[in-house]
Amino acid sequence: MNELKLPSMNASVLSSDALQKVAAEAVRRSHAASPSGQRKLPLRVGSRASPLALWQTRTFLTRLTRFCPVLRDMGAFQEHQISTEGDRNLTQRLAEIGGKGLFAKEIHEALVAGRIDFAVHSLKDLETNLPPGLVLACTLKREDARDAIILRDRTVRVDPADPYACLPEGALIGCASVRRQAQMLSRRPDLRFGLLRGNVQTRLDKLQAGACDATLLALAGLRRLGMEDRVDIVLEPDQMLPAAGQGIVGVTVRESDTELRELLSAIEDPEARAVSTAERALLAELDGSCRTPIGGYARIENGVLKLTGMIASEDGTFLIRREITGAPLEAARMGTELAEELRRDTPAAIFAEMIRA
Repeated sequence: MNELKLPSMNASVLSSDALQKVAAEAVRRSHAASPSGQRKLPLRVGSRASPLALWQTRTFLTRLTRFCPVLRDMGAFQEHQISTEGDRNLTQRLAEIGGKGLFAKEIHEALVAGRIDFAVHSLKDLETNLPPGLVLACTLKREDARDAIILRDRTVRVDPADPYACLPEGALIGCASVRRQAQMLSRRPDLRFGLLRGNVQTRLDKLQAGACDATLLALAGLRRLGMEDRVDIVLEPDQMLPAAGQGIVGVTVRESDTELRELLSAIEDPEARAVSTAERALLAELDGSCRTPIGGYARIENGVLKLTGMIASEDGTFLIRREITGAPLEAARMGTELAEELRRDTPAAIFAEMIRA
């Protein structure tokens, strides 16, 4: 398949000349016959079927077609909704049924088999080691990476400087993330935790129905769905270190599909690539999965990449944070180096406990 090359989306304004060239190329390719006689378009994009996943995929495609309406008129892209095991099984923790890769397994099987051409994901849901033959082709501009608390009782007074103080003694927190659980327990060991999984609306509905006193969600997802008004507390990274890749949309593709990789690299956000590279390198070195309370958050300030890493025991009785700074081009090295430091300063029993889990 010959893929249509699209203009870079990093620029806020694209020249009319550039758009005309893309439109002309689109028309030329749509009429050109391939050796097999098959049409080169549409490109088939895979996505989870959850409302948030579809929003991310459709927004991504809209951004592409908005700057060149002829692509929309040609039907250049075809959406494929794919049900994943992570979405179907909501009664167990991901750690118990195979980890975060369960949100991408069926999608990547379709990609390897050639049933789709590329796939759009929440980067935090991707395993650190992709299946053989697949690569992360591009990362899009990061939305807010912070976590948010949603309270069932929205009348309580919240102190931003001490956000956990509004939770009553022994409050039940609906949560499926050991990362969030460990960090909350390190500050409030009296809190109780119950499993709460499902898409954003499902979790909010269960909260309002009395399943728990509070829950936590990524602020990025709530913003993307237009539900930021449901947020009661936004947790700063020093109060709750985000998950690696949180707030970033990533696109995977077959490694051998060089033309499509080139197309996607043209719309990549360089800052998102640098910070996600550091965070995923940290996670990979620590063998991070859904059973490991690990946080990783990178940002670029005045041209300097700052990476904070955290590792904890699930009950929150042990928790350390470390930080490293360097050049964005050194992102992968920094992630590995910080992970090694965290590992050195973490009791071996903590890692043994994670493996047994």
